[in-house]
Amino acid sequence: MDHDSDILILGGGLNGPVLALALAHAGLTVTLVDAAPPRRKAGAFDGRAYAIAAGGRRMLGRLGLWESLARNAQEMAEIKVTDGRAGEGPAPWWLHFDSAEIEDGAMGHMVEDRHLRAALAKALEGAEGITLRAPETVVAQGSGPGGIAVTLGSGETLRAGLLVGCDGRDSGTAARAGIRRHGWGYGQSAVTCAVEHELPHKGIAHQFFMPGGPLAILPLTGNRASIVWSERAARAEKLAAMEDDAYLDALRPAFGNFLGQISLIGARGLFPLGLSLAERFTAPRVALVGDAAHGLHPVAGQGLNAGLRDVAALTQVLREARARGEDTGSTLVLERYARWRRFDTATLAATTDLTTRLFSNDNPLLRLARDAGMGALGAIGPLRRAMIREAAGLTGELPELMR
Repeated sequence: MDHDSDILILGGGLNGPVLALALAHAGLTVTLVDAAPPRRKAGAFDGRAYAIAAGGRRMLGRLGLWESLARNAQEMAEIKVTDGRAGEGPAPWWLHFDSAEIEDGAMGHMVEDRHLRAALAKALEGAEGITLRAPETVVAQGSGPGGIAVTLGSGETLRAGLLVGCDGRDSGTAARAGIRRHGWGYGQSAVTCAVEHELPHKGIAHQFFMPGGPLAILPLTGNRASIVWSERAARAEKLAAMEDDAYLDALRPAFGNFLGQISLIGARGLFPLGLSLAERFTAPRVALVGDAAHGLHPVAGQGLNAGLRDVAALTQVLREARARGEDTGSTLVLERYARWRRFDTATLAATTDLTTRLFSNDNPLLRLARDAGMGALGAIGPLRRAMIREAAGLTGELPELMR
């Protein structure tokens, strides 16, 4: 089969462009197919932002992206995890993670969606070895001994040695390859927004566990914070539909007054929460990355970071296979990627699932046990530092791009 490029990537959200840049950096040619047109400039703030762990930041730096992102990124120097009820304040035992306890710098940075997408679009424009097809869709795919072919909505056919699906939880790539998904919902939805506040946040991120779900308060540049408020689905729908003043009145008892007066900026979003895992990360001539492979609860803020680990691992596997003269789309090569990411992903999924179930309730015995547990964990220095490194994405078998 004649190939138009070494690798075809379907999905131009965040993981797709990062993977394209990483593979091009490794000397592979890439065609990236995206249903949306490129966003070359950062628009108005829409409230969306991401926590990028230290490992992901290192990779973005090695790909030449971090320099332009750094000016709009907010360091997360500390994380405080508490338990309680809205309006009653936190429980007496809590967890405190401080980046000063490790030698790797900040655990992570908050970056707004608009800045990250604009930086990726700009990098793609000037990248050698990358062909961008956007806006365009894939309507069919089929693999053979020599490669894989996809049919675009325009009727054109593209061929490559490997197709990588970066097209989200409802991945068409996975469905066409016969890869099923397993998972469940939590009966929760996340209401996202951003607020401006009176007092400085000092780079501290807060996670407040309440009976209906956790409230994450994540620092942005200036006196601003990104809010991810997980609540029972019916309650979340009501919160998302409220007028701004009514929504702020509902948020303030949970938010507290430690940052002074707050006001809304940007827009609100509503996202149903659940766990969704692909039964396989690969199929003949196909690999899945990011949400196409695993959709997690945002309780640990690791959704994008898990996808970036996929990107770094797949890039290393393909680069090493290419150096050995192997077929980069072969089953043998793709199994190395699947084996590398399978355990890490399963562990993260189990951890987020257990945390969600343990904390999203008001059982007094569970409350006592989890609060005492947080106090004990926080008091054991080596264990606390190990958890800080885990939050920073610096544990396990790190791909070279993240070291």
